[in-house]
Amino acid sequence: MIVEQIKVGFMDVFCYLVACSRTKEALFIDPAGNEEDLVGLIRQENLVLKYIVNTHGHADHTCGNKKVKAVTGAKIIMHEIDDRMFSTPEAYAMAREWGFEPSPRADETVKDGDVIAVGDVSLQVIHTPGHSPGGMCLLSNGNLFTGDTLFVGGIGRTDLPGSSHEQFMKSIQEKLMSLPPETIVWPGHDYGPMRRSTIGHEKATNPWLQ
Repeated sequence: MIVEQIKVGFMDVFCYLVACSRTKEALFIDPAGNEEDLVGLIRQENLVLKYIVNTHGHADHTCGNKKVKAVTGAKIIMHEIDDRMFSTPEAYAMAREWGFEPSPRADETVKDGDVIAVGDVSLQVIHTPGHSPGGMCLLSNGNLFTGDTLFVGGIGRTDLPGSSHEQFMKSIQEKLMSLPPETIVWPGHDYGPMRRSTIGHEKATNPWLQ
């Protein structure tokens, strides 16, 4: 399993390249800027990009979808709820107001418990609503890609349309904090003192979880 963490765009978003070392099939999680560099990385490492997976539908995480898909032909995957919510004319207008390129509709949608596979690598979908209704984390071989659900030392915002602080905390406590403490946390933004963490460390030190 190959995991590469790449900071992209102007909002310190972490994009992740996840690939199978045997088959060279790969996916991007939240390719939200620096699209030419991301495509160049795929070519440099002789990988075949199969999917573009979004942890949620906010434009700062989906703005690179259109360009990366156009060049690679990769399929866009998003949770079914966020795909509907962020594909309206109003959502596209808001994305442009924020300075982002709206994403095309997802080619495939997923729900809690579904599995996304590239070669021998499987990522389990964990639906974690709260930051957005269709927010999700992805779990693979002890690696947890948390998007804007869980940061290093923080959590995502709950003051946006469709968000809910009560639902958010329930998602984190019931679905993430129950994972093994050694599970590696790969956050959606470079907002903390470290670029990655563990469930055990966040459970013990994250002020929002005390």
